[in-house]
Amino acid sequence: MRDLIEAARAVQGEFYLDGCFRAGAVGAAIRTAGGSLYTGISIEMACGIGFCAEHAAVAEMLKARETHIVSMVAVSDKEVLPPCGRCRELLLQVNPENAEATVGIDVHRTRPLGELLPHRWY
Repeated sequence: MRDLIEAARAVQGEFYLDGCFRAGAVGAAIRTAGGSLYTGISIEMACGIGFCAEHAAVAEMLKARETHIVSMVAVSDKEVLPPCGRCRELLLQVNPENAEATVGIDVHRTRPLGELLPHRWY
């Protein structure tokens, strides 16, 4: 997990876009079953049109036509963050096998995604 934390921290770093809009407060890193590493940053805009860092990393992964996640982590400038509910759903919906993916929930602990989202609706 240490390499994922380092990759997420490498892209994380808050900056302002225009006025109160910002990006990069959270960075995420995903390792796929194929061994690839994808990163993303959060974007916070008005009217809910921004997205989480995990979504950006998933988009990068999907561009490469990969879907099977082995492990992932998200970081802010102070800590490792567990994914929000929306991100948990996205990670699971791109590939049901991702229920077994190891997810960082803090700097010392991980859990399988399926344990964080135990009652799937589909």
